[in-house]
Amino acid sequence: MAATPAYDEIADWYEKVFLGGDGTGKERHAGAEEEGHAGARGAGGDALGLGRVLRDLLGPGAGVCLEVGCGTGVHARTVRELGWTPFGIDLSSGMLRYARGRLPVARADAERLPIRDGALPAAIAMMVHTDMPGYATALREVARVLRPGGVFVHVGVHPCFCGGFADRSDPAAVVIHPGYVDGHWTKASWTDQGVRSRVGATHWPLPDLTRMFLDAGLTLERFAETGEPTPIVLAVQARKP
Repeated sequence: MAATPAYDEIADWYEKVFLGGDGTGKERHAGAEEEGHAGARGAGGDALGLGRVLRDLLGPGAGVCLEVGCGTGVHARTVRELGWTPFGIDLSSGMLRYARGRLPVARADAERLPIRDGALPAAIAMMVHTDMPGYATALREVARVLRPGGVFVHVGVHPCFCGGFADRSDPAAVVIHPGYVDGHWTKASWTDQGVRSRVGATHWPLPDLTRMFLDAGLTLERFAETGEPTPIVLAVQARKP
């Protein structure tokens, strides 16, 4: 478990400035779409369609739905509206200070979930995989704690169009620089108004990210992309056989 989670240092900024302190998961910084856990403000308040894609891929259900890397817990409302009982884990005590008002939480490492085998019917990870250098291990842990038939929804920044190699300063013409295939950690970002320039991000090309799901023993079922004009979000619905 990391001794000093990076998000501890920016938790107050994240909640009060980046999210605006309203708990809706909508950033107030225009153009910071791929920079954090939540969706950018826009028409309907969900320009990236995170709520929509989560509702579509998770679907209605009952029982505990684990959120891996829950941050400040802004997605708990959507999970609850679908009938699930949200429960979150995160390494950052600073972020969990805000999450506790939104869902039950525990400070825990995604690579060592404090949950018994086959205990859960559902799990989600919302815009956090670039925060987890050990995401492959985290996916194996998700597969371990899911019961057979359990669903996992991954919603993350699109590996092909977001990262230190992607210049999104012109919304109409995203420029992709060399670096996509490298797979690396970096604080490079086209904007200094978001999360990545503060805590950095780990990048995996699409084949590597996809292979992580398969190596974890999860069956890929559905996919979705959101964001315009070039996709910002890639979402995956997977299931434990």
